[in-house]
Amino acid sequence: MKSKTEKNYLERDISWMYFNRRILQEAEKENVPLLERMSFLGIYSNNLDEFFRVRMATHSRVAECEENSVKAARTEAVALLKELNRLNAQYSKEFEQANQVIIKALQEKGIYLLKDTEVDEEQLQLVRAYYEQNLNGRIMPIWFSAIKMFDLEKDENIYLAIRMHRKNDAGKKAYYAFVELPVSTCGRFVRLPDRERKSYLMYLDDVIRCCLPLLFRGQDYTDFEAYSFKFTRDAEMEIDNDLRNGMLQKVSKGVKSRKRGAPLRVVFDAAMPKGLLRQVIDALNLDKLDTVLSGGRYHNHKDYMRFPDCDKKHLKYEPWEPIHKCELDGDVSLLKQIRNHDRFIHVPYHSFDAYINLLQEAAISREVKGIKTTLYRLAKDSKVVKALICAARNGKKVTVVIELMARFDEASNIDWSKKMQEAGIHVIFGVEGLKVHSKLTYIAMKTGANIAVISTGNFHEGNARAYTDCMLMTASRPIVNDVLSVFRFIERPYTPIRFKELLVSPNEMRQKFIRLINEEIRNREAGKPAGITVKINHITDPIMVKKLYDAAGHGVPVRLLVRGNCSLIPTLPELNDNMHIVGIIDRYLEHSRIFIFEAGGEEKVFMGSADWMPRNLDNRVEVVTPVYCPEIKADLKRVVEWGLKDTCQGRIVDGTGRNLPLVIPGTSPFRSQEALYRVYLEEEMRLREAAARVAASEEAAQETHQEPITQ
Repeated sequence: MKSKTEKNYLERDISWMYFNRRILQEAEKENVPLLERMSFLGIYSNNLDEFFRVRMATHSRVAECEENSVKAARTEAVALLKELNRLNAQYSKEFEQANQVIIKALQEKGIYLLKDTEVDEEQLQLVRAYYEQNLNGRIMPIWFSAIKMFDLEKDENIYLAIRMHRKNDAGKKAYYAFVELPVSTCGRFVRLPDRERKSYLMYLDDVIRCCLPLLFRGQDYTDFEAYSFKFTRDAEMEIDNDLRNGMLQKVSKGVKSRKRGAPLRVVFDAAMPKGLLRQVIDALNLDKLDTVLSGGRYHNHKDYMRFPDCDKKHLKYEPWEPIHKCELDGDVSLLKQIRNHDRFIHVPYHSFDAYINLLQEAAISREVKGIKTTLYRLAKDSKVVKALICAARNGKKVTVVIELMARFDEASNIDWSKKMQEAGIHVIFGVEGLKVHSKLTYIAMKTGANIAVISTGNFHEGNARAYTDCMLMTASRPIVNDVLSVFRFIERPYTPIRFKELLVSPNEMRQKFIRLINEEIRNREAGKPAGITVKINHITDPIMVKKLYDAAGHGVPVRLLVRGNCSLIPTLPELNDNMHIVGIIDRYLEHSRIFIFEAGGEEKVFMGSADWMPRNLDNRVEVVTPVYCPEIKADLKRVVEWGLKDTCQGRIVDGTGRNLPLVIPGTSPFRSQEALYRVYLEEEMRLREAAARVAASEEAAQETHQEPITQ
């Protein structure tokens, strides 16, 4: 296997920067609704914050390590940090340009963002009244001279650095302070009264700028100036390795340690005076490997994801209401439906309520004796957990494997786990040394076939409205038995368990995928149908990268739909144009993982939770299932095929970061997400119309044979 550093392997985090740029490029597209473009800017910014908190933090740690044993890794980390910072600086300029274009376009649509210097006297009075009612007492200035460093300040927030002078101070000595903006309680944008059918908004930053004399009232200061800045801490948790502590205590400590992570990036207003900037830099205690980036007047653009629509709904996407599948809707038993035939939903096109209804039925059914499920991320007011608690209170034996190491959701998961334990649910905190990332539910019946649910995404109502994920509900005994074996493996980790149907990591998933790829190579050499078609989030595992190169080099067509990190370079000459990769950014986040192998004409289709990264194949409990139902196989294949021909939202992933639009000569513009929603809607309408005709026919038949009513 060749080294990661050679030219045929694109470093994971470089490819991530290219992916995040695709999101930025959506914000630059004029045919995307204006407020959705604002949202894409917010998503780009939010992604970048998390990237610095985690990935850049990891490289910084390596670069700063002085151990001789990691000298080579340190050199590589320093070079990588420089390249990542170069890309970040380049994309930041693109971001600012896109932001300015969008702000101007908003004005053309009658939405104005006013600066503190642009409000008239009437608006200023309204702003000050807002301050007195909503901000007074929520903003507390801290003098830079009173602290040595930012130790209690949170990096999710935005700050104003303030310079001021005293009245009648002949020396004009400058005084420096900072305030944290209360965005979590007041929001980032304040709406002023409309005028002449025009909407007016202000950043909370500018509202506070208008009211600085009120903030420092009675202190005899004047000549106020305020400049925004934000910073990012190292979010890689220092999990206590003391084995005397349980996993729950370790993660609780880790969450607390994250708050104390060292700052490693600051973004500030380029107009900030040097003396004030020095106060900020000194308080952050940054070093030469950290990122110091000047920018525009406003930061924390992740708040654009909640930008007010000002009653202009036409500037957003037309809503697509989730489709309730008639076969899973109404008062028919879902347990019986699944036992009769495999069922399938594709969220958010289909409603997640089908899964909630299944859990609710299982919670009260006298036929059900137990439920086991894995939970990775949970909604704030989780209906999933409520159904599981209901099941436990109704005497069912309920086991929940909850992953405490779900990044940035650890505190929420700890809270939910305690509530479930109090309700009598047996809670398992994952596996020591392995993240449980599989998405499984097992329903044990007293009589009849047991049932399993295998999903590509979390059992999370919120995610199911934004992430595209596939969910298989089956009573197939071999698959259901394997799902039960996965839970046994989690309860007794590292015990030797063989799976007949499922591909499970860290057991044999990698080896089974390699065998499937090798089979395609043999089929190609034998002149049989061969091909590999995959929809996935990330491909960075060096072994899987090498095998895909091997397949393409042997003439096997390799077609990939990759959303995020991709270490493959499909333009390598030795691949003979046998590898094509497309990435899609659209209104929904592409999240499902689907694997299709031609298998000599006997097509094999799989779906599951695993990406092809070392962490998924080696350090997580992941599950991928074969799909046998012809209708579901056809649906999964359609999802991937349509994505590969998406000429509206598809971008070519070629390892350069150009993200050129996908062009297929001789075809009309095609948008896969819209086409999928429309076809699902049409299919559902046909099914409901057919069901209505059957019901009407049965009713007519009953009326024909009805005995006359006698007096």
